[in-house]
Amino acid sequence: MATSGTELGELADDRPLLGRTSTAERVADILRTRIAEGYFQPGERLSEESIGKALVVSRNTLREAFRLLTHERLLVHELNRGVFVRVLAVEDVEDIYRTRRLIECAVVRGLGKPPFTLDGLEKAVSNGRRAAREGRWKGVSTANIHFHRELVALAGSVRTDELMSAVLAELRLAFHVVDDPRLLHEPYLVRNRQLLESLASGDRDATERMLATYLDDSREQLVEVYARLVAEDGTE
Repeated sequence: MATSGTELGELADDRPLLGRTSTAERVADILRTRIAEGYFQPGERLSEESIGKALVVSRNTLREAFRLLTHERLLVHELNRGVFVRVLAVEDVEDIYRTRRLIECAVVRGLGKPPFTLDGLEKAVSNGRRAAREGRWKGVSTANIHFHRELVALAGSVRTDELMSAVLAELRLAFHVVDDPRLLHEPYLVRNRQLLESLASGDRDATERMLATYLDDSREQLVEVYARLVAEDGTE
């Protein structure tokens, strides 16, 4: 489904984020955020002309931004067809979860002595519960992503934060395909709270075991749903 002219008008609202110097990195930041939010959907072709006009940037700048996002596996370039938001294969989803398990469990295992700084995790849990009460299931998904970013942030590593952000941005491409976000995300509202309480208790070993099971369950659930939807759509 292509983005309409009206919606591209909304993209023009991001123009001030470019500042006085229009760089490919800033354009990539805007497009990365819009892809994560589902503004551009998996499989959608990105129009150089429309996006360049909305953001008032040159074609060369936009192409460099596309190149950066292609390197991050959020976009794909198809010869003689253009640039598209990537559609993940089922194997991609499984690999993302393997990567998440390695990163997140290692972060918990490597935490120092309690107490841990859990304000960011508590805020993510509260935001998720609020979104659920209001029936905003995409908001629940966003809060869940923030929860796991904050969890990894406990390591205090800029490099790990950047790696996790890239992994989670790619994962959201799968989330956008799911036709029932409530079914996918609602069970993890309680489980996020349980992880938070386990961390607050200072028991890293129990938290790591709980987190590993959590991620395995989430992977199995998403892969089952995603494989069915991709097969029905005929994109694999």
